Amino acid sequence: MTSTPLQVPHQSGNNATVAVSDFGDVRAEFQALLSGCGIYDLSWRSKFAVTGEDRVRWMNGMVTNNIRDLNPGHAVYAFLLNAQGRIQGDLYVFRREDTLLVDTEQAQRDKILQLFDRFIIADDVEVADVTDATSAIGLTGPDSRSVLERAGFALPDLAHLQFAGLTWHEHTVTLLRSGEEARESWQVWIAPEHMADLMSALVTAGARPVGTTALNLFRISRGIPQFGVDIRDRDLPQETAQTRALNFTKGCYLGQEIVERIRSRGAVHRLFGAFTVDGPLPEPGTKILATDPDNKAENEKEVGEITSSAILPFPNADRPVALGYLRREAAAKGLRAGTAKIRTASIPFD
Repeated sequence: MTSTPLQVPHQSGNNATVAVSDFGDVRAEFQALLSGCGIYDLSWRSKFAVTGEDRVRWMNGMVTNNIRDLNPGHAVYAFLLNAQGRIQGDLYVFRREDTLLVDTEQAQRDKILQLFDRFIIADDVEVADVTDATSAIGLTGPDSRSVLERAGFALPDLAHLQFAGLTWHEHTVTLLRSGEEARESWQVWIAPEHMADLMSALVTAGARPVGTTALNLFRISRGIPQFGVDIRDRDLPQETAQTRALNFTKGCYLGQEIVERIRSRGAVHRLFGAFTVDGPLPEPGTKILATDPDNKAENEKEVGEITSSAILPFPNADRPVALGYLRREAAAKGLRAGTAKIRTASIPFD
């Protein structure tokens, strides 16, 4: 999601899959992700198979992370940039023995395919949409491992973003251990015709179905930015604070000159982060203002922007929080967004 798997669909379109917003109790679903095991359909994500003799060299020149040195059975999170270093999309790249598999949101599908097609020039590379060939289920929460085991999975020892092929009830599946930001988070990929059997077995083993509303609350609680919501095509990679998407030793790729220039200068002017909220919850798009000690509105200065906000339904108390961008020099100042006072906060929110 990551991908992260914690990202949720946010746009509609010709290729969008309608996702379930909730199963009747958002608070309980959010709690399952925090302290139990929440299960969710990932059919709203797209997958592309990249084949051909030049696939690794070509992909390494397209994205911000290191594909060249990626071992089979492992994956990385990466950005696609334009020549000006602005983020055009985000994705995961999985290295198989004879294929690279790209996983991204359906909302980004057409744009990423167009970018890929534009930059396949004299390369032995083919890109095929294989979304319909594989269904995926995500599991998040500290009980996820035990749920998988109770459902009959013999779990191998996998690092984060490592995957392996398994046999489950005579079905061939791929098991992925997802990103570190969710502590225990897994994905199971299976043929679409066996999806219902898999979902039923995992629910019987103790997983609770969760919808996109609870997933989005959990995403915000972990401070995970989402492309199209918190990451826009005007943003620079280092501004997003997603250093996991960047590799500075891999060699040339599209937009690398700008990324390297930012690194050599040591910082960007603004940075993505989290905020606690005291007052009415600010809507996405609300400007962050540095407040004047004498409460003079004419002396306030715009220093950032809210991109996501939510009231997190923690067991002990609801907690209003937000994500967004803030100029670095304003972090220690008094801040407001709309009529609410906000303060910078560490993530995850617990």
